[in-house]
Amino acid sequence: MSSDLSQQTRFPLLQTVVEKIDFINLSLCKLVSWFTLLMVVTTLLIVILRYGFSIGWIAMQESVIYLHAMVFLLGSAHTLRVNEHVRVDIFYRRFTAKKQAKVDIFGSLFLLMPVNIFVFVISYEYVARSWSILEASQEAGGIPAVFFLKTLILIFAFIMVLQGVAEVIRNSLQLASASVAHSETNTKTNTKTTSGEPN
Repeated sequence: MSSDLSQQTRFPLLQTVVEKIDFINLSLCKLVSWFTLLMVVTTLLIVILRYGFSIGWIAMQESVIYLHAMVFLLGSAHTLRVNEHVRVDIFYRRFTAKKQAKVDIFGSLFLLMPVNIFVFVISYEYVARSWSILEASQEAGGIPAVFFLKTLILIFAFIMVLQGVAEVIRNSLQLASASVAHSETNTKTNTKTTSGEPN
């Protein structure tokens, strides 16, 4: 708690940037969490209508795909924030908090952000082409918004880069705070040792 307060005192602007990014991705996650419930209800309705009444709509079936895509692509950044992505962890959990912060900074700068920037760049023309023709479903009666579905790729890459920036700042602040705390501890120790020396 005290380290968080010291970070806010020393780096208020950076702390504000982190909080704003976290808020954006948390808000998206809260929104798409309702999509999960909607997706379950819609799937149940599809099954009941199809096998109970021999009724079906392509648009309703495709809506599950849209909801599924939004849940995963728009919720991924907050999942990164709370460290809930699946990982094969052999060494990381044994590291000290300082080493973990360094690993997270390295991973964000050299893996997470470059990969998502690459995804954004190579997908941009693909999405733009879809928007230029307002691409619709190839199925008769399908949802006429494939261009929106493809846009989720760009939004995903963008918010992941944003969260990567937040993680770099957060972990850098943690390292800076730990360094300052260590220096203050050493200073106090040296002061006590000096004051305890006989005249």
